[in-house]
Amino acid sequence: MDPIRVVLADDHALFREGTRELLERDPGIKVVGEAQDGVAVVALVHELEPDVAIVDIEMPGGDGIQATRGIKATHPEVGVLVLTVHDEDPFVFAILDAGAAGYLLKDVHSSELIRAVHALRNGESVLHPVIARKVLERVRAGADRDAADPKVHLPERDIEVLRLAARGRTNQEIADELAVSLRTVQLRMTTLFGRLGVGSRTEAVIAGLRAGLFELEELTT
Repeated sequence: MDPIRVVLADDHALFREGTRELLERDPGIKVVGEAQDGVAVVALVHELEPDVAIVDIEMPGGDGIQATRGIKATHPEVGVLVLTVHDEDPFVFAILDAGAAGYLLKDVHSSELIRAVHALRNGESVLHPVIARKVLERVRAGADRDAADPKVHLPERDIEVLRLAARGRTNQEIADELAVSLRTVQLRMTTLFGRLGVGSRTEAVIAGLRAGLFELEELTT
């Protein structure tokens, strides 16, 4: 398989250099471009068509939220991974709503960052534990207000895939547990996104919870 093509966006050149070196220790990852602001990374994605874009949130000349919207509007197939120091709710939910599939804080180990890049390449979502708790708390608060959506009807097999995704299983782990191929799981996830009208695993899990397809506790088991 070809290396995962990555572009980096951060306004600190030293941080970009260090991140590039960490990522390229993995022979399956190649950093193909760097940008120092949100506007530049959108242009870079359009030019280079990478698999994954790693973006900070606060950058001069266009922030990561605007950049994520721009990337997903023109290249929805590119996985956007947020790598930042910010864990404040307005930043978290704004960039997840914009279409980011992953959100890590800059205190993660290099191995976690590398795993996240591979996960995004496979169409999966990755959330730092602090961010995952915030998402869970928002869903919990909303669950008390929102009635289940009776219009959502999914085959039981699709619900089982989503249930396993809610538990944090990777696509390969889901495939192993259900005794199907990885490709089958990937196709089911794509179908689920279309039926639920979402663009990421996080959104799919939230939609499944609100539709009453499984219980909230299954996010933590």
